[in-house]
Amino acid sequence: MTLVRSCLRLTLPALLTLGLSSPGWTAEQQRVLSVTGRGTTSIAATLAQVSLGVEVTGKNSTTVQKEAANRAARVLQLLRLRKVDKLQTSAVTLTPNYVNENNRQRIAGYTATNSVTFRTPTTEAGVTIDAAVNAGATRVDSVSSVPEDAAIESAQSQAIQLATKDAQRQALAALSSLGLQQKAIVGIQINDAARPAPIPVAFGRNGSFDAAKTVAPTQIVGGEQEVQANVTLQISY
Repeated sequence: MTLVRSCLRLTLPALLTLGLSSPGWTAEQQRVLSVTGRGTTSIAATLAQVSLGVEVTGKNSTTVQKEAANRAARVLQLLRLRKVDKLQTSAVTLTPNYVNENNRQRIAGYTATNSVTFRTPTTEAGVTIDAAVNAGATRVDSVSSVPEDAAIESAQSQAIQLATKDAQRQALAALSSLGLQQKAIVGIQINDAARPAPIPVAFGRNGSFDAAKTVAPTQIVGGEQEVQANVTLQISY
């Protein structure tokens, strides 16, 4: 008796595949449909992730380093008083500045930097940045908007639920169109439910930083971010 092997494959927009559980199947073995669903949900980015610091240039390395440290201490004190979250030092550098004289390089001075990162509500970010500049900060390296951790976790769970429902919907459509019936879900795989990346916020001023001379306070707008998840179901029929 000759055993006829067969394999049926369907391709749908969401990578739906209808096939057999193994190449060497028999009539008694389980037939399995593998289908991938996608879920997407949006959340508000209510926090600002800020990197700012102090930069001091001078001829004496010790003097430059001390001045940068003193200014950074005042900035840190201000940020602690404002109770920002996740405050930490991100960089401390001392770099020689060279000039060319008679085809030779010599050290003309030094530049010291002391940078910190922190998080604060977007509604308070602009005022906090301005206050840090008044306290001694001379540079704002980056500002990004991010959602709160609890909001991300909730959005991930919701995206997984939506992806699961999407996979079930596709499976029902495929099986019903072929006159087949679903028996049981025999496998579940969550392929992706990654945390969203921070949204960069353009920030800059013309000339030197001087919050006291600024007509209006700096404003930071958070926006929204998407959280996506893919779920693959294996369904016997």
